[in-house]
Amino acid sequence: MSITAADIIEFMKIRRLRLVTVESCTGGMVFSELTSVSGASAVLDRGFITYSNQAKQEMVGVSPETLLHYGAVSEQTAAEMASGGLTAGGQADIAISITGIAGPDGGSMEKPVGLVYIGRAIRAESRSEPLRTEVFRHQFSGDRQAIRQAAMIAAFSHIQHYCDGI
Repeated sequence: MSITAADIIEFMKIRRLRLVTVESCTGGMVFSELTSVSGASAVLDRGFITYSNQAKQEMVGVSPETLLHYGAVSEQTAAEMASGGLTAGGQADIAISITGIAGPDGGSMEKPVGLVYIGRAIRAESRSEPLRTEVFRHQFSGDRQAIRQAAMIAAFSHIQHYCDGI
């Protein structure tokens, strides 16, 4: 059974956490799905759709060097998207970033269609401490919509895993 947006909202409400999303290949699906739940405003701080490299740089501070050296679909970019989203997200406690290749075009041998990186940045209880950032690599299959849907469900899972650990 997949975790739902309602589950995420409930988990975060109970723990009094606030969330930021930074989405590329999902184009806002995660934030949209979460906002479909009544009471989501109690936990959602903001959502960034950073589909272009320029948006990644301007909105959440991904460095041009990272994009040039590693590409938009990389562990490094996902980490910078998540940490930048959390920094830009005011009082949020956790940020989730998603960058990937949903297809059907754009894949390569090194980075095939269905490759998705999900970043998770967590603010320390003491706001003076550095952020903790993790990145998870996924390889999904199916058509464009199936890959985007799987990425959204995986993002929910990574949020739930963090909530379960606190």
